[in-house]
Amino acid sequence: MNTPEAPSQPGAAWMSQFSDPSVWQSWMKFADPSAMGGGMAQQAAPVMRMLGDFGAGLPPARLEGLRNDYLQKAMRLWQDLMSGKTPEFKDRRFSAPEWTANPMSAFSAASYLLNAEFLMAMAEAVEAPSRDKQKIRFAVQQIVDALSPANFLATNPEAQKTLIDSKGESLTKGLQNMLADMQKGRISQSDEAAFEVGRNVGTTPGTVVFENELFQLIQYTPATPTVHEVPLLMVPPCINKFYILDLQPENSLVRYLVEQGNTVFMMSWRNPDQSMANTTWDDFVDQGALTAINVAREISGKDKVNVFGFCVGGTIAASALAVEAARGRQPAASLSLFTTLLDFADNGVLDVFVDETQVAMREQQLAKGGLMPGRDLATTFSSLRPNDLVWNYVQQNYLKGKNPPAFDLLYWNADSTNLPGPMFCWYLRNTYLENKLKVPGALTVAGAKVDLGKIDCPVFVYGSKEDHIVPWEAAFASMNLLNPKKAKANRFVLGASGHIAGVINPASKGKRSHWVNTANSRNRPKSAAEWMAGATEVKGSWWPEWAKFLAENGGKDVAPPAQPGNERYRAIEPAPGRYVKARAD
Repeated sequence: MNTPEAPSQPGAAWMSQFSDPSVWQSWMKFADPSAMGGGMAQQAAPVMRMLGDFGAGLPPARLEGLRNDYLQKAMRLWQDLMSGKTPEFKDRRFSAPEWTANPMSAFSAASYLLNAEFLMAMAEAVEAPSRDKQKIRFAVQQIVDALSPANFLATNPEAQKTLIDSKGESLTKGLQNMLADMQKGRISQSDEAAFEVGRNVGTTPGTVVFENELFQLIQYTPATPTVHEVPLLMVPPCINKFYILDLQPENSLVRYLVEQGNTVFMMSWRNPDQSMANTTWDDFVDQGALTAINVAREISGKDKVNVFGFCVGGTIAASALAVEAARGRQPAASLSLFTTLLDFADNGVLDVFVDETQVAMREQQLAKGGLMPGRDLATTFSSLRPNDLVWNYVQQNYLKGKNPPAFDLLYWNADSTNLPGPMFCWYLRNTYLENKLKVPGALTVAGAKVDLGKIDCPVFVYGSKEDHIVPWEAAFASMNLLNPKKAKANRFVLGASGHIAGVINPASKGKRSHWVNTANSRNRPKSAAEWMAGATEVKGSWWPEWAKFLAENGGKDVAPPAQPGNERYRAIEPAPGRYVKARAD
C-alpha cells in the first residue's frame, strides 16, 4: 500500500547465490558432529561475507558465544536423534503430524530451526548503523524463510504423503498451478474466479458522478431516512484499489458508513497506463484530491466536507488540505487518517527499501516518465510477510496441488495498480527518504508551500497495533503535526491486527479490540508510549468510535438527496465504475 519496490541491496551478490540449492545445503547443513568445531566457521562464512558487503562487523566475543550456544544445542539434538527421541519444536509450519511421524523429518525441521535461530542471532548481533542493521536482518530473514524444509518436496513429508495418497495427481496439479502462475507473473493467493468487482465485491449501491483522467467520483445511495448534512469524501490509496473499503456487504466499511447516515463520496483512482506516464504528485493532489473535495462540496451544497484518507491516500489528502490552507481556504469539516504517514521518521521494515542510491536509481529510470509496475509493488508487499504471502502458497498450490480458497481480501491484494514514475519518485525522495512533508514550508505542492500545522479542523487518527507498513507509533506522530496549538482537536484510536485487517474490522462481528485514551485532552500525550500508558482496551471494533466522530462533525440531520449529482454533475454510470475494473496485468 505505502511502499516502493524492493530494490537490490548491497548484499545482492551474496543473496543471488541462493538460486543454487547446493549452496543452501553447504551452510544450512544438518547439525551432525562432523559439522561442529571448524565446520561452524564454514557454515557462517556466507553471512560474514554479507556483513562485509554492508561494512558491518560482528564482535569476536559475541560470535564465539553464539557458536558455543549453537554447538551445545546441536549436540543435544544429535543425541536425541541417536537415542530415538523425537525433537520438540513449536512452529506452525511443522505442526502437521507428518513432521513428527518420521524421526528424520522431525530432525530436519528441528535442525532447520536451530540453524535459523543461529543465523538470525548473528544478524541481530552485528555492529552497524541502524538502517544497515535493519537491512541485514531483513535479508537474512528472507533467506532463512526461503530455506525451510517445508518449501521443498524432497523434505516436506506432508507433500510427500499427499503425493502418495493422490497417486501422483497432486504433483501434476501442482505443476499446472505453477505454470499458470508463471504466466500471470505472481503467486495465486485466492480463487480469483470466485470474485468479480461489481458483482460480489465493491457492490454498495452508488453512482459515478464525475470523472477526469485521474479518478472517478462515486456518490453512494443513501440508506437512512435522514443523513448528516456534511458529506464524507473518502480518499483511498492509489496503490491498490478503493474496494478494500467496500468488499462484501458484511465487511464493507462504505456500507457501514452509509447505514450510519453519511452521504459518502469515494474517489476511484484510475489504474495508470502509458498515457499517465508523466503524471506527478502535484497532479494527484490538485487534479485528484482537491478536485474531488470541490466536486463533493458543489454537489452537496456545503462549504465543507469531512475528509478521510487511508494509507498513502491520507498523505495525499493531508497534502491537499495544506495546499488549500496556504491559499487561505479551509474546506474540511474534519480530517480522518487511517494507517497514514505524515512524519516518515519511522517507516518500520520499509526502511530496507529506501536509500539514496536506490532512490537515485528510480529517479534515473522513471522521474522523467514511465510506470512503476503494480506487480513489482505487490512482490514487495509479499516480501514483508513471506511465510504467509509466499511460501504458504508454494507449499499448498505447488507441492500439494491444492487450489487456493476464495478470500476477498487476498483477491483485492492481487488486483494491483501501476504508479506513474514522476509521482512515485517524488513520493520516495520527499517523504520516505528526506522526510520533508512534516517540515513547514519545506515542500511546494501545486504552487503552494505545505504546512500541515495550518490545516484547521478536528482530526481523527487511527493506527493498527501490528502494522508492518505504517507502525502505529508512526501513525500517532501525526497527532503532533496537526492542530499543534489545539490539543482538544485531535483524537487517536489504536486497533488490533495489521495494516489492512485492523482497518477492515466490521462492527457487527464484535472481533478484536481497540484502545482509547480519554485523558484530559489539554494534557495530550506527546508520544505514542505516553498515550499507550494511559489507554484503555475496549473489546470489539473501533468503527463506532469513528462513526461517532463523523456524526459530531456532520452537522444537523437532513433529508437525503433525491438523486445523485446535480445539474452540473450528472450520473455517468453505476458504481463501482469502470476505472476500478482496469487491471495492471
